[in-house]
Amino acid sequence: MRFSEVIAMAMGALRTNKLRSALTMTGVAIGVFSVIGVMTALSVIQGSIETGLSFLGSNLFQFAKYPVINKNDSDDKYANRRNINFHQATEYKRLMEGQAAAVCLKVFDGGKSASYGRTKIQGKTVVGTNESFLIANAYTLAYGRNISPEDVDLGRNVTVVGAEIPKKLFPSENPIGKQIQVNNKPYRIIGILGEKGSSFGQSQDDLILVPITKFFSDFGEVNRTINIATQSTSQATYNATLDKAIGAMRIARGLRVNQESDFEVYSNDTLVSAFAQIAGTIRVGAFVVSAIALLAAGIGIMNIMLVSVTERTREIGVRKAIGARRRDIVRQFLIEAIVLSEVGGLVGILTGVLGGNGFAFAWDMAVVFPWGWAVTGLIVCSVIGIGFGAYPAFKAASLHPIEALRYE
Repeated sequence: MRFSEVIAMAMGALRTNKLRSALTMTGVAIGVFSVIGVMTALSVIQGSIETGLSFLGSNLFQFAKYPVINKNDSDDKYANRRNINFHQATEYKRLMEGQAAAVCLKVFDGGKSASYGRTKIQGKTVVGTNESFLIANAYTLAYGRNISPEDVDLGRNVTVVGAEIPKKLFPSENPIGKQIQVNNKPYRIIGILGEKGSSFGQSQDDLILVPITKFFSDFGEVNRTINIATQSTSQATYNATLDKAIGAMRIARGLRVNQESDFEVYSNDTLVSAFAQIAGTIRVGAFVVSAIALLAAGIGIMNIMLVSVTERTREIGVRKAIGARRRDIVRQFLIEAIVLSEVGGLVGILTGVLGGNGFAFAWDMAVVFPWGWAVTGLIVCSVIGIGFGAYPAFKAASLHPIEALRYE
């Protein structure tokens, strides 16, 4: 028999039992979907982290009370630490003068309102900071001026706002010089940030920057900890600057030589590597779950093929009686098993990619297609089709034509 005839007969057999074939493909599709969906989602998130970590600029590291990701230590260890207060932060900044390109102090308070006249908007983030916020967070100034050191020293009620604020409060006016109410506290707008878009579904254009001293005066300093971002002069001086900064931070915190550092330091690389470790663990878990699901699907394929061999025993006997060779029978049943597995795999890949990219659609991230995992999935499906279809195929090919023709 020609190979094309074998394929035609295999496809005809599958079309004869549409429901059974569809259910078998669904089992394979679920297994493939579970791994492709997870891998696609992780690729979307990891790609966004690697390209969109904009709250830390280049050659920057940050000191904070809490770690970015806590995997092993008790939360009490960090909750019981002293906050990084304003006195310590300013002392650190003084010690780093001439040693770093910029030192940014920042403290956040979300869910605040901003109003002008009768117009009021809710859910904005107020940031107490200094003149280095734009550099440390990769923002640009669209127009107006930045917060100055004098604004911080004198605690002036001035603000630099994100691009969304003037669009909603001043749709047809120049916002520079206008006074707005931030949680009923008056602030005069001195600058507008350039548009930055959103990250992880969160707008980065709704910030209200105020001098950190005025922030503490209006919104309180108790139970607040300051994050400190430091930028080295270049990549070449990064490590040296980091070493000096850790020493300066220990001095500012009043730590003795034998005392452990009671603060965390992290950078873009730290965040990316921390997520990579978590993603690796999730990938292993997803692979194990998918392997179990695909094993169950493979057993389902073998079961269906064995049932098919039993139902078509007389057909096999007739074919062998008129000259069909053993390899023709094997190829036909193997093709049926492979088609069931591959079609199910393709459906699983397509739905997995769409499901995984749901994060991209929801959070305005870049859409990805995991080619490597997709190819791997098709190869695995082929192996499943051949592996679990081999026994039924050889069983069908080994039937004696006389006994097969007698089968009722």
